[in-house]
Amino acid sequence: MKTTSAPLVVTARVLLALMFVLAGASKFADLGGTAGYIASKGLPLAPLAAFGTASLEVLGGLALAFGVKARWAAAALAFFTLLATFLFHNFWAMPADQAFVNQLMFMKNLSVIGGLLMVVAFGAGPASVDARLAAQRPAHA
Repeated sequence: MKTTSAPLVVTARVLLALMFVLAGASKFADLGGTAGYIASKGLPLAPLAAFGTASLEVLGGLALAFGVKARWAAAALAFFTLLATFLFHNFWAMPADQAFVNQLMFMKNLSVIGGLLMVVAFGAGPASVDARLAAQRPAHA
């Protein structure tokens, strides 16, 4: 990857990460409400799921933003987003007044998953902690 594209790659990572960091911080601010919402979908261990979700979103988002183990962070966030999309935005099973917005959220999440999979495929790019660590490793003879 050309180093001239580094600002675009950083911008892309930060924009992808921002949604997760802000959502995770919001969940931490109201873990009880988040747990209630999770429980309303019939999922078990809602308080633990709320804490785990908030943690994954904040820590995974920050790792993605800074390019620290970015492929792993992006893979975890993509898998999480896929699960959340089908569990919480199942527009096909919702009343008409809720279906439109949830279909938009569903499609937005699929797009986010696509962006995350690009990071999984190509890595964090040149302006990242991952790139710095790779540059410090000695070459094998």
